[in-house]
Amino acid sequence: MVMSAQQPEDDVYTHGHHESVVRAHAARTAENSAAFVLPHLPPGASVLDVGCGPGTITCDFAVLVAPGKVTGLDRSPDIIAQAKALAMEREVSNVEFVAGNIYDLDFEDETFDVVHAHQVLQHLTDPVEALREMRRVAKPGGIVAVRDADFHGMSWYPAIPELDEWMELYQRIARRNGAEPDAGRRLVSWAQAAGFTDVAPSSSNWLYATSQQRRWQARVWGERVLHSAFAEQALEYGFANPADLARISAGWHRWGSTDDGWFLIPNGEVIARA
Repeated sequence: MVMSAQQPEDDVYTHGHHESVVRAHAARTAENSAAFVLPHLPPGASVLDVGCGPGTITCDFAVLVAPGKVTGLDRSPDIIAQAKALAMEREVSNVEFVAGNIYDLDFEDETFDVVHAHQVLQHLTDPVEALREMRRVAKPGGIVAVRDADFHGMSWYPAIPELDEWMELYQRIARRNGAEPDAGRRLVSWAQAAGFTDVAPSSSNWLYATSQQRRWQARVWGERVLHSAFAEQALEYGFANPADLARISAGWHRWGSTDDGWFLIPNGEVIARA
């Protein structure tokens, strides 16, 4: 296998693992973030969840495929520890979590029925190579399932200038990191480049439009703008100063306090077979 010139230790994760980020990721479930995969998870299936984060989707998969086994993989040992704690808390026994390298998965060829990655490819410098490696460990007849947001496809109401600033800043940071924030629209192309000949595309949205949802989304991003790796990178790269970040954070909270606010996040999805 031809390895990527950059390995994950060189890839810069735009979001980082600040508590506000992990808390947001822990709100993800198989139902609200991986519905397109559910028809492909029969009891007894073996699953690899690449970039599993705090493990909420992974544990949901384990319940669905029991007695099949699910493996969650993430490059951060600290996040793996959190995922293991979640599995113990939920008493899910058919799941394991390991630290690993998406470009060099430590599994034999043709090991898993399903290889899944949620909101991972958008952060990589070489998503096609990652898909090739995911394809390698999928069994003949198995699937590789990926889902990624499309940042420039996001829309919101009412018009908040600070959210326009946030989008521009996010795009600049992600691209400075060699990543692709508009990944959702590129998944079919990437899968084809990785050698998949059977690619089934779909899309689904996250919508924040109720009072509770608006407050949650505003609180998450209002905090991330100030304290997460996003903030650290914005300052380090000279793309923003502390006053800019404070203004953008306040804009998020102003949006969250509206009575008619709307924030839509479109996600591209593919089920790919070799």
